[in-house]
Amino acid sequence: MQFYLDGYKPGDPDILTAELPNAVDVLIVGSGPAGALLAAQLSTFPSISTRLVERVDGPLRVGQADGVACRTVEMFDAFGLSGKLLREAYWVNETVFWRPSKADRSRIERTGRVQDTEDGLSEFPHLIVNQARMQKYLLDYMRNSPTRLEANYGLEFLDLNVETEGEHPVVVTLRKVANGAESTVRAKYVVGCDGARSRVRDSIGAVPRGDFANHAWGVVDMLAVTDFPDIRLKAAIQSADEGNILLIPREGGYMVRLYVDLGEIDPNKREAFRENTQEMVIETAQRVLRPYTLDVKSVAWFAVYQVGQRVTDRFDDVPADQADSRLPRVFIAGDACHTHSAKAGQGMNVSMQDTFNLGWKLISVLERRAKPELLRTYTVERHAIAQGLIDFDKEWSKIMASPPKDPNRPELGGLDPAELQAYFVKSGRYTAGVATHYPPATVLTAEATHQNLAKGFTIGMRFHSAPVVRLADAKPVHLGHAARADGAWRIYAFTDASGQRLRKLADFLAESPNSPIRRFTPAGANIDSVIDVRAVFQQGHRDLKVEELPSILLPRKGRFGLIDYEKAYCPDLKNGPDIFELRGIDREKGAIVVVRPDQYVSNVLPLDAHDELTAYLGRFLLDRQ
Repeated sequence: MQFYLDGYKPGDPDILTAELPNAVDVLIVGSGPAGALLAAQLSTFPSISTRLVERVDGPLRVGQADGVACRTVEMFDAFGLSGKLLREAYWVNETVFWRPSKADRSRIERTGRVQDTEDGLSEFPHLIVNQARMQKYLLDYMRNSPTRLEANYGLEFLDLNVETEGEHPVVVTLRKVANGAESTVRAKYVVGCDGARSRVRDSIGAVPRGDFANHAWGVVDMLAVTDFPDIRLKAAIQSADEGNILLIPREGGYMVRLYVDLGEIDPNKREAFRENTQEMVIETAQRVLRPYTLDVKSVAWFAVYQVGQRVTDRFDDVPADQADSRLPRVFIAGDACHTHSAKAGQGMNVSMQDTFNLGWKLISVLERRAKPELLRTYTVERHAIAQGLIDFDKEWSKIMASPPKDPNRPELGGLDPAELQAYFVKSGRYTAGVATHYPPATVLTAEATHQNLAKGFTIGMRFHSAPVVRLADAKPVHLGHAARADGAWRIYAFTDASGQRLRKLADFLAESPNSPIRRFTPAGANIDSVIDVRAVFQQGHRDLKVEELPSILLPRKGRFGLIDYEKAYCPDLKNGPDIFELRGIDREKGAIVVVRPDQYVSNVLPLDAHDELTAYLGRFLLDRQ
């Protein structure tokens, strides 16, 4: 068997990588978290030609990000991957706070302990899993998808040009790292997920704006023996004179990550922080932890970095003065859009949320489900989120780098440990990833005219799942877990007290010529492929009969016309308040809750607002062809 014709590549030589075709629908540059998640979404659609290119010669193996917000676990559940995450990850249950001892400021003592995530915020916990593992989950998902998508490694992006006409107007120049050979690929759309030094960003003239780095940190993943009692708890540690540490236990039971404060950066010697060696950072950590000892046995990964906060002025190739006359063809996501510190655990999470937002929009346009103008909403929605992230990170980084107050020398300033603990609790919703709120700035987010019908499903925020019982098989499930990363909209119909309004809605959806199901579902497609209708009843599951459900809740699908029995749910009456109480659903009137493919609530309507529902979806969906 002959291989290595085009240069040595590690791994199994029986796994062959296809050459890039001359033209693709979507070319993704960069296989980090943002690029891998976008590729995973697109890979499930055989009609969409997708390629993922990466400059390095193989997937990430160690290091980099590790914080997985609750919202990210919810997102991974849409790919069927939450079970793997929960089994493998370290669960961040509590956070402890340490400060200089009042009796002896050369020693640290524990001053506080809080629950990491408030009760009821999400059904999933805050987790710690190495970025390399997160990416592998997504790469494996791609590999098992209908398109059997594989990343093309060892290809670097050089430049692109967007032509004014043609089916594939974006002309991209790539180069093989191994031998320098250049090639050209045409694409309908290009997405740059190529990091803080993004060439895709530079090629469209987008500019990062913000503050230069002014603080340095070292980060070490280590296996160590220590008598520090909270080594398996997330810990914020302030020393009197040696700096601060953020301690993050890692998955697997033994490894721990330390973020070690290396102090202010001299503006005249900006690169001097890189002189900090692994040994120097560990020695600093050992001094911060006194009187406890830290005997490092092995280092899995080490890095030093600057803290700076920057946001790119736009996230696509359309200048602001052309936004009404041009449609975007090139997008950027992740670190190409926003850079910030690592200690709030937001980078990997927000990056994947960028492409979770963009992915379904590309799918909708390429599948001809939605108008191309839908793609304009990506920059509008995600730029505002990125700016909020930077504003939060500036404050969080400043707090984390502040020395503790010395009660004997108050004139020196500093931060009281109680302030650090209070800010941590206050920012919990943000760091959990559930604070994102899309205002009605685009056609996607409706005004909150009928919000009082479902007070717990805030328009513009993520659909907050709750326990229910599936009617057909009496299985306790979470309602939000019914959603897949399949590009489909969800209509959750919460029944009224009499059930009459729900039944009239069901009849309208199934039979009316103005039904959004009939108008927007392509001929020959499954009835729930564009709009997936599900109902939640107020009665217990033993008080309803499956055979009496409306036809829209027993849809026939596939080549054999088999019945889908998983569209109807009832309250979970065994485990405290039911979903109607938990999410503030009007029991008398009921409600329609419309949820986007990326799990964000986009509208709340009365059950009898039939034409209003169709009109709302008609803002962006295309009539069947």
